[in-house]
Amino acid sequence: MRKQSSGQAFRITGARQGLSEDVRGRQRRYVISMAVRTVAVVLTVVLWNIERPVAIATLVLGLTLPYIAVVIANAGRENAPSLPKTFVAGPTRPMLTPGADGAPAESVPERPAAGSSRSPHDPS
Repeated sequence: MRKQSSGQAFRITGARQGLSEDVRGRQRRYVISMAVRTVAVVLTVVLWNIERPVAIATLVLGLTLPYIAVVIANAGRENAPSLPKTFVAGPTRPMLTPGADGAPAESVPERPAAGSSRSPHDPS
């Protein structure tokens, strides 16, 4: 039997959530915002003769919230999450320095000294 670790779970796919889940989430947000609007309109009626500035604020909220809720509900699906990094970058190569004419200088293999008896192809 394999032992399960209590470590962090990672999402390994870049797939979006299902369309039915997306629609359900949008509907839930819309219903919640319309419930807040209903409460704001009721508070406007109740507070109109008691606390006029608060009633005006709830009236503005009740008038603007439907437009905001529709924009949020029709905003579109979420972006696909980025895929996890599957590799670790190795050591970087040094940059080439420009030559005298501005072109990148080519790396030249080292040559043995003039008095050396070693062949350039001798691995030792």
